[in-house]
Formats: sequence, structure tokens, C-alpha cells
Amino acid sequence: MEMDFKGRVAIVTGAGGGLGRQHALALAARGAKVLVNDLGSGVHGEGGSVSPAQAVVDAIRAAGGEALANGASVTDFEAVQAMVQQAIEAWGRVDILVNNAGILRDKSFSKMDLADFRLVLDVHLMGAVHCCKAVWPHMLAQNYGRIVMTTSSTGLYGNFGQTNYGAAKLAQVGLMQTLALEGAKHHIHVNALAPTAATRMTEGLMPEEVLAALQPEAVVPAMLVLAHESAPTRTILCAGAGSFEAAHITLTQGIHLGVGPTVPEQLAARLAEVTDRAGEQVPPSGAAQGTLEVGKALAARA
Repeated sequence: MEMDFKGRVAIVTGAGGGLGRQHALALAARGAKVLVNDLGSGVHGEGGSVSPAQAVVDAIRAAGGEALANGASVTDFEAVQAMVQQAIEAWGRVDILVNNAGILRDKSFSKMDLADFRLVLDVHLMGAVHCCKAVWPHMLAQNYGRIVMTTSSTGLYGNFGQTNYGAAKLAQVGLMQTLALEGAKHHIHVNALAPTAATRMTEGLMPEEVLAALQPEAVVPAMLVLAHESAPTRTILCAGAGSFEAAHITLTQGIHLGVGPTVPEQLAARLAEVTDRAGEQVPPSGAAQGTLEVGKALAARA
């Protein structure tokens, strides 16, 4: 079955270049009307111009698709609301939001200025929050929506020199988890994509032959799967170089030790049992942790 987006309206942020550009082109090629958002700033967030977004729009139109350019900063909620309104006025709905906008301000934590930490959080996390908040009422009203967060292996597993980026990227997963629960009955599916791709943000970080394998186009199929009407929800897909994986936040079975003065020592002695991954679960919601813990406590009393 061909993955079709005809009749769908998509907003892709940070779509003037790199991965976002490929996302926008791919959605348009499969029939979606695409609002191409890009502030047109440098990789560190400096400057701004709508021309990168317009260039992508021109490419989509040249190929016979429908697209509009938008230069809003995702850090400005009023501008984001106006961006969503632009799509609504042009096409009457918003079906898909791909939160892709981001910047880097890499430094080891000891040398990092807090302003650089805050700015990266503002763009990645609050940018995603602003966009989700602006599209949410429209998706609720139409009883349909697909939201794709862009997380990162840095957020999931860490990467030297990227505390700000990692914190912002894992926060998007936390946002996804609860939005997916709140959106479920309204057919709003919320997922996260962890891409490995060669873009302006990775130049100089990897050898040439590695960069050659990590073309942004190779990540796009995962985005299309997460943005499609057949998409799962609360799923973290990893993608790079034509390979695809899933990441999970799991909960081990653990042990019950009760309450008492020697519990710290017992816990230290039996920590390997607590971290043993045999029988671990992917909780359906945060309540699963409490359910597991109280269940073990009650069983110990019986």
C-alpha cells in the first residue's frame, strides 16, 4: 500500500534546510499541503531570513505541490499561533505537525554559559510546546492529528558536550508521552523521531565517509510512518543511514525491601537484582510504576 498524504495539511518547523527540508519535500511529494517554517538563522540560532523556507516552497511548487513559507521563530508563541492560522486560512485544517526546529550551543557543562543552556531549551523544548499548543485545539476539533517530535540519541543516551541539547531532546519525549495519552481518544497520535543525519548541525563532527552514509533522506521514511494516518502512538523511532530501530523507556521488575533502618544497606547489596532487565516492561503510563510498587508491597504483607 502506497503511503498517501493527499488532502492532509502539514506544518514542518526548521524546514529551510537539512532534515526539515527533506521532510517537507517528502510530505509534499506524497500529496500533503505543506507550510514550510524556518527562521532562516544559523546553526547557533543567530540571524534570520525567510528565504530558506521560500526556496523549499519554490521547489515544492516546481514539482507540482502546494506549499507556503513562514519565518516565525518557534520561541515566539504569538508568531507560532499566527503560523498555524496561516495554514488554517489557506487550507482549512492542520493534520500533521513535525517539530524539527533546533539549534546547537555545544560546550562541556563546566564551560557552558547558562544563557546557552536556556536558549537551546527554549528553541527545542518550548518551541515544540508552542507548536503543539497552537495546533492542539484544531486537532481536537477535527478529531484527528499526527505530531512528530524530534528527539535525539543525545537525549536518550547522552553525548559529551551536549548537556543543553540532551536535556531539551529527552524533554520532548516526556512531552510526547503525556500528549499521546491526552490525545488518544481524539485520534491524535504523538510520536518521536531520533534521527542520525548529516546536516549543518553535524558538519565537522564526523569523518567524510560517515557523513556520506548519513544522508538526511535516509531518515525521512521514519517520519512518514509517524506522520501517516496508520501511525502508532507513543513510539520512539530511531533512524539513520537507512537503518531503523525503536527506543523504549522501560521499568524492571525490581524487588521489595519494605521500610526500615537497614534498607539502604540491603538496597546497595541487592542493586544488581533491581537493575536486572529480565521481565522488564514498557509502562503504558506513569501509573504503572506505582501499581508495580504497591502490588509488591501488598504481596509481601500477605
